[in-house]
Amino acid sequence: MNKINFDFKDKTAIITGGAQGFGFDIAKRFLLSGAKVIIWDIDTKMINNAVEKLNNQNLSSNTIDVSNYQEVENCTMEIVKNSKIDILINNAGITGPTATLWEYDIEKWKKVVDINLLGTFNCCRAIVPNMIKNNYGRIVNVASVAGKDGNANASAYSVGKAGVIGLTKSLGKELADKNIAVNAVTPAGAKTRILDQMTKEHVQRMLSKVPRGRFLEVEEFTSLVCWLSSEENTFSTAAVFDISGGRSTY
Repeated sequence: MNKINFDFKDKTAIITGGAQGFGFDIAKRFLLSGAKVIIWDIDTKMINNAVEKLNNQNLSSNTIDVSNYQEVENCTMEIVKNSKIDILINNAGITGPTATLWEYDIEKWKKVVDINLLGTFNCCRAIVPNMIKNNYGRIVNVASVAGKDGNANASAYSVGKAGVIGLTKSLGKELADKNIAVNAVTPAGAKTRILDQMTKEHVQRMLSKVPRGRFLEVEEFTSLVCWLSSEENTFSTAAVFDISGGRSTY
């Protein structure tokens, strides 16, 4: 696949969940496009592997739990002492177990929503003031087609991602008078490790809903995120961009 080059020179990007999957590929593409990238992830071992693979002097990282606001705020304050934050990719997320709502473990349900939705809120709340100060920012929140359709046996994930869509629309409108764009992307299933958290039956059910008849390739997703994160995106905000292979109907 031919890749369009984006200009992220002199831009600093934070990518949550950046040590693997979507986040890792976004980090790789941002670095190739000249950005300084900071990976936030809860898995120190995965971070170390990612840093070794990417092998770039413009890459740094923090081990952080995005569902813990104090950790997010402290880390943000350290970064803005020496740098501005131009781009935020809220990618960290988990699917949680596959179960009917009435059988769903309450603590596990809460954990899924805390990471997927509260984590996105925490990062936006901590970082947006720096973007306002500099009158520049691009925020991309990784939601899911599940947040629009609702997936059976995945109520926590569906609710969390639906919340991310609502948060995106609210925050985008609040910042619309500034040079700050806030958008969400809603991918269908993709070939990442997140599929390993699901049963084979659940994965097959997801695939059966995609008219393209295949899962999303990570590089396809990254290309959309890059455009939304670039200075070329001067008008779109508070919007939801599908990349679902035809699954979404609205």
